[in-house]
Amino acid sequence: QVNLVESGGGSVQPGGSLRLSCVASGINFYNYIMKWYRQVPGKEREMVASIDAPGGINYGNSVKGRFTISKDHGKGTVALQMNSLEPEDTAVYYCNAKWRFGPREYWGQGTQVTVSS
Repeated sequence: QVNLVESGGGSVQPGGSLRLSCVASGINFYNYIMKWYRQVPGKEREMVASIDAPGGINYGNSVKGRFTISKDHGKGTVALQMNSLEPEDTAVYYCNAKWRFGPREYWGQGTQVTVSS
């Protein structure tokens, strides 16, 4: 059984930082692209960052230079370090595991990030 569990969300003032973590069980990291998405009510889910098995990394344009994605194969975790947070970063953040060889993917339950003064 595959399970993705996010943690680390919360409330922070503009300019602050948060670190999200996703613990993945039931999958082989080497076969999955790990991603972070976010979603605001009434809007489509937006890809924030991704990291593939060889370590290739991509970021959404709105977070480049502020967010950093990383993973630890041994611990089965993916992290998202978020710096210089802005009110526009307020959203529910989801961890996603996308199988490299087909359409199979899995989602976590999400964690709320609120940036407000």
